[in-house]
Amino acid sequence: MVQRLSTLFVRTLRDNPVDAEVPSHRLLVRAGYIRRAAPGGYTWLPLGLRVFHNVARVIREEMDAIGAQEVNFPAMLPREPYEVTGRWTDYGDNLFRLQDRRKADFLLGPTHEEMFTLLVKDLYSSYKDLPVWLYQIQNKFRDEARPRGGLLRGREFSMKDSYSFDTDQEGLQRSYDAHRNAYIRIFERLGLPFAIVSAMSGAMGGSASEEFLFPCDIGEDTFVQCSACGYSANTEAVRVGVAEPVDAASTAAAQVVDTPDTPTIATLVDLFNARNDLQRADRVWTAADTLKNVVVNLRHPDGRLEPLAIGVPGDREVDVKRLEAQVSPAEVEPFDETHFAANTALAKGYIGPGVLGVTNASGIRFLLDPRIAAGSAWITGADTPGKHVMNLVNGRDFTADGTIDVAEIRDDDTCPTCRSALTIKRGIEIGHVFQLGPKYAEALGLNVLDKNGKQQTVTMGSYGIGVSRAVAAIAEATHDESGLRWPTEVAPFDAHIVIAGKDDAAITAAAENLALELEAAGLKALIDDRQGVSPGVKFKDAELIGVPYVVVAGRGVANGVLEVRDRFAGTAHELPIAQVGPHLVEQVRGK
Repeated sequence: MVQRLSTLFVRTLRDNPVDAEVPSHRLLVRAGYIRRAAPGGYTWLPLGLRVFHNVARVIREEMDAIGAQEVNFPAMLPREPYEVTGRWTDYGDNLFRLQDRRKADFLLGPTHEEMFTLLVKDLYSSYKDLPVWLYQIQNKFRDEARPRGGLLRGREFSMKDSYSFDTDQEGLQRSYDAHRNAYIRIFERLGLPFAIVSAMSGAMGGSASEEFLFPCDIGEDTFVQCSACGYSANTEAVRVGVAEPVDAASTAAAQVVDTPDTPTIATLVDLFNARNDLQRADRVWTAADTLKNVVVNLRHPDGRLEPLAIGVPGDREVDVKRLEAQVSPAEVEPFDETHFAANTALAKGYIGPGVLGVTNASGIRFLLDPRIAAGSAWITGADTPGKHVMNLVNGRDFTADGTIDVAEIRDDDTCPTCRSALTIKRGIEIGHVFQLGPKYAEALGLNVLDKNGKQQTVTMGSYGIGVSRAVAAIAEATHDESGLRWPTEVAPFDAHIVIAGKDDAAITAAAENLALELEAAGLKALIDDRQGVSPGVKFKDAELIGVPYVVVAGRGVANGVLEVRDRFAGTAHELPIAQVGPHLVEQVRGK
């Protein structure tokens, strides 16, 4: 059936919504694809739902092609399985919790590992049943503190999550590789550029983990790439390696010096370079010569608050996202004035290793950046207001309780694989694959009988794609200054036919006949038959809506031609009316 714009449930907007921060959000709302229903929740309108279903279709086709089977779980789930795995607590405030009339606890599913595990446990008991790959496309719920970016980060979103079940690591690797290759085909079909990067597993658990990121300036994720060896990783997953020890035999004894009014690294370095008695003979002091000790609080899932001190080179900041990934499921909170007041061993602005550590005066666990080599000497706080200490040697004058790799990663940092320079980029996560291993199977008792009749724990993989997020990512990747530009694989319609004549029966007939011809050939046509709307407005709406081919039925009909506009190429050319249909079929089917 030909869809008419005069009856389509859509209203385009000329102005950007006030809460829209990114292009995809602005354009999807303006073009009538989605409508805000609540903070972090959106209604899919007919245009948007067509695109969503097309994205889901591509995902289903590729998942089915590798032998995965689709199931569907409820969104409201019982507490008990998540209690067993610890995630009822670990998810913290991100979990939507509710009770039924009998006061039984439920949650709105943020992800479904537990339910998939229990489903297989309920039905399968032998190694002969495995491997099995199951997936669903289901709404998920996470109570984001600040939902933003439209579909890019919401409280309710649609995700394809799939799970593999194998008897050994070799089988898990085959399952992982099959899903990984399917993801490559999915994103290629969706027209989404992507980078595959090593990643952290986070609350999902498991070992091997890779993200599929769409490189984009507005992305919330940062990742590094090495042009020399191909190394690629989310910055959260980059590991710099422990620095080689240095010989401190010739380093002078530690010396406490007066450094009034130097609460910052910059003021401290300036003072050392300005004073004759503190200057270096070989070069000037820099921030990299200082040891900065940062204190934060960790809020554990059980509510317990634990202070943590982190020592990093003074020319780097602690990357909060890297820190959060390292300490998950704990959350990072500020160490504020009340906490300083409660721990009098800490001199704010002048904190040094002397009081840090579980066995020292503060009692605060102290972890060092791995760049801080054993035997290296530093300028750092002397734990007294207005005083710092120089020539303080790691391993000679102070020790830490361990290491933690959470300092910021920067352009031109050294590649951990080949030692070449890294490049930092930003991206939007569109897919994630994990080798979960036995974590959930062990917790929930998923075992099968092996060839010898003995119980064997199943090993699992988990593979996710954000379906609603993919819609937004495609919009981000393909839009231009005039509006959306959908690839043919996901476009709501294949052709947008604009009637640009005033009450001209021949023009209307040409448009109507073309629409019917396209529909008969299996293409989807949208015809703009609105009365009393100027051609200029119709053209603007066509550009905003973003169907890949726009056909203009106007004055050229009198000469037997229609104008065909390619939204991606930005080209326009006239074709004889009889050739337009076959041309569009060839263009759409060829892509």
